[in-house]
Amino acid sequence: MLFKLYTVRIFSFNWDASFKFYSETLGLPVFYSDAELGWAQFDVGGCYLGLEKCDHHDPEAKHLVGRFVATSLQVDDIELVYTTLCSKGVEFVAPPEKQPWGGVLAHFKDPDGNVLTLLEYKDNV
Repeated sequence: MLFKLYTVRIFSFNWDASFKFYSETLGLPVFYSDAELGWAQFDVGGCYLGLEKCDHHDPEAKHLVGRFVATSLQVDDIELVYTTLCSKGVEFVAPPEKQPWGGVLAHFKDPDGNVLTLLEYKDNV
């Protein structure tokens, strides 16, 4: 059996603002979007980042929105991307930080408070 990652879902109460954040602020290419359904897919190179609208009154949704998403978006130059996104008003938890395993990480928030990670990792093999 072969598994292939298709979509990583991010949940949103403020779908319009989040859609604009991912498409315009981050500049992710839109693969599919339907505001009425509250669903969009952004192409992140071999997989999609899915944005799913949640209802404020849904008690389960309160546990899905505004959390650490555990999703890393790899970039070639994290300092450049960090500086660019900061100038666009993106809120970072902390500046990029070198990790003991060799990568550099920087965590940022979307309009719903979901936390995603920028990753710079150069494989020297």
